[in-house]
Amino acid sequence: MSLDITFLGTGSAYPSPARGASALVLRREGQCWLFDCGEGTQTQLMRSHLRAARITKIFITHLHGDHFFGLPGLLCTLSLQSNPDPSKPPVDIYGPLGLRSFLWRTLELSHSQLLFPYTVHELVPTRDQCPAEEFKDFSGLDRDEAPPQGPPGRVLHLDPGEDSYLLVEDEQLVVRAFRLFHRIPSFGFVLEEKPRPGRLNVQKLKDLG
Repeated sequence: MSLDITFLGTGSAYPSPARGASALVLRREGQCWLFDCGEGTQTQLMRSHLRAARITKIFITHLHGDHFFGLPGLLCTLSLQSNPDPSKPPVDIYGPLGLRSFLWRTLELSHSQLLFPYTVHELVPTRDQCPAEEFKDFSGLDRDEAPPQGPPGRVLHLDPGEDSYLLVEDEQLVVRAFRLFHRIPSFGFVLEEKPRPGRLNVQKLKDLG
């Protein structure tokens, strides 16, 4: 399994002419996984050797603007570069509780209709992830106004036994989120490669003593 990392932005608070806001791309088996999507990320993608159309998963660490204000614009640009294809698998977006409502409202208010499906998987934070006065409970967002065409997705709770959130698992790796302490609830992401069977010829070793 080949993994390749490209930093699109490492700036804090806002982009600058020389450095973009937070964004990182992991290339894996022909796919691109985007971690954070600060303002200007799609411009940085155009300057890179990466193809935005290969983005299949997006992971948002927390809901400070410099980490996700670029997401609605990126999705709209991807749509403009797409052809309608009902069989295309959705782009999976992972992030803190509240992200689904933000995306749905932003795309609705801007009359943006994406030509590809997307799902939003929300991580429910715990109150000890930030100072008590900064914690906001977004579990009731849109409770009385369920989005009729809103994106589907899971609501993920902390697994106490693992002290993490299971996001993705396939035959090669597992992706988990873990809690970080910040001014607002934040998450880190870990990719664990599964053990691979060796290519040792046991019988030949036995034959050779």
